[in-house]
Amino acid sequence: MMTVAVGFLLATSLQVLAAGSESDETAPPPKSKTTTECTGGKVWDKDKKECVKPNESGFNDDQLFQAAREFAYAGQYENAITVLKLARDQNDPRILNYLGYSNRKAGRMELGMSYYRKALQHDENYILARSYMGQALLEQGDVQGARVQLVEIRDRGGENTWAYRSLLQSLKGHVVY
Repeated sequence: MMTVAVGFLLATSLQVLAAGSESDETAPPPKSKTTTECTGGKVWDKDKKECVKPNESGFNDDQLFQAAREFAYAGQYENAITVLKLARDQNDPRILNYLGYSNRKAGRMELGMSYYRKALQHDENYILARSYMGQALLEQGDVQGARVQLVEIRDRGGENTWAYRSLLQSLKGHVVY
């Protein structure tokens, strides 16, 4: 009986570790109505309870960022870029990082890398930009460069984040984000 309970607790703990904590801001966003109900690059406006064009939404930068992140993880890279370009603060490391991610995933590697570098110029501790840059380096065959980014993430306190785990998994030959 005790062995079963310990096994259950261990399995549950590993699932939580694999998924990341709910407070881990580096983890992929949950899907919302923006990518499950809206079409044509529109975003869900919670106040209006309808899909709206992002340039007509009146969203603040945080809301635009959240919508763009969701588009990016849904593989809608051009929609993500369109929304990110609407942000007032184009030097926000989050905005720069997702411009990097979306451009890289859309096949514009060098442009993506330039955005990652800009994000890190504004915040050298932005571990998610380091993770995505590391994954881009892996795509380019630069395993050592990716390892450097992994160490940087760890040394900046990010070892227990999704950003660290995803780059580590990519180094082990698993999915690259």
